[in-house]
Amino acid sequence: MNRHIIASVSALLLGVSAFAQNWYDAANLPLYGKARQDTKELYERLPAEFEGRSRDAVWYLGRNSAGLYVRFSSNASAIWLRWSAKFGNHMNHQTLTGTRGLDLYVLTDKGEWRFMASGRPTLDSKDCEQKVIGAMEPKWREYMLYLPLYDGLTKLEIGVDREAVVEAPKVDLPRCDKPIVMYGTSILQGGCANRPGMAHTSILSRRFNREVINLGFSGNALLDLEIAELMASVEDPAIYVFDYVPNAYDYLIREKGEQFFRIVRDAHPDVPILFLEDPYFGHYEYDAGIKAEVDKKNAAQWELFCKLKKQGEKNIWYLKSDDMVGHDNEAFVDGIHFTDLGMMRYADWLAPHIRKHMKK
Repeated sequence: MNRHIIASVSALLLGVSAFAQNWYDAANLPLYGKARQDTKELYERLPAEFEGRSRDAVWYLGRNSAGLYVRFSSNASAIWLRWSAKFGNHMNHQTLTGTRGLDLYVLTDKGEWRFMASGRPTLDSKDCEQKVIGAMEPKWREYMLYLPLYDGLTKLEIGVDREAVVEAPKVDLPRCDKPIVMYGTSILQGGCANRPGMAHTSILSRRFNREVINLGFSGNALLDLEIAELMASVEDPAIYVFDYVPNAYDYLIREKGEQFFRIVRDAHPDVPILFLEDPYFGHYEYDAGIKAEVDKKNAAQWELFCKLKKQGEKNIWYLKSDDMVGHDNEAFVDGIHFTDLGMMRYADWLAPHIRKHMKK
């Protein structure tokens, strides 16, 4: 007998289907990680009004779904994912799973989020369909599905077995009141995590079981004032993290840093703000040009912070780069962007400061 027929018969005898029996459009499920909901398309980060107002590069990157996640509950014994990438992006220093894949987490009985499975992209197509987990005990579980870091989505569906359903989450976690709002560069957007759940913003969200708004714009954290306005529009944030230094030139910090800060501070006078420095990249101690650039940027950031303190600003905090990602240079993919190890170390370094200073 043909081996494919044998496999099909075996599956039927076991009561296991190779295909999802019920499909659910994720557009009908709660989506988190957005600063505002009035985006042009669902799985995007910038308000529709920013089209033509923001620089083209910022607008394009805002259409990447970095930091966004869908929450649902299901009694499935198997889960399929079907999605279409907006751009079909790929890069030579980040996995496709990190660039335009999906990442499924499950909530444990201890209230902790645990990695379950990845949705791996199709190499030569924007359209993907994959069974990501099977043979589970069919009981109700809470799920969190992270979206691509360096691409967007035009479609996302969740498939389950015949007897199962997908519903809105029954547990309000991660909590979405008082979100953590982070602004930064390609590293903050998620470069170069192997999968979306390993971006440090996602790690921090799970650590605190709290929504983190990822406003990372690869190569383009240049203190665009409309981004400050977007950050200021977030209702009742717990803390702001200013992590723009890897992109913002020293002269740009001096020219626009205070104005950027004022937009956020005027909207939220009591919300803590963390100022971060440029990391000491893998080639910092060897490349004199890189060392000079990093030192100049960090000096400008420190100068801005001191100026604000002298003006009487309170509830602002400054974190130096020391011990940010260790001292063995193993935190980097290309000398600049983080490996998963780098992402974890960065989250480990930053989490105590967020916990100490954020609004309770």
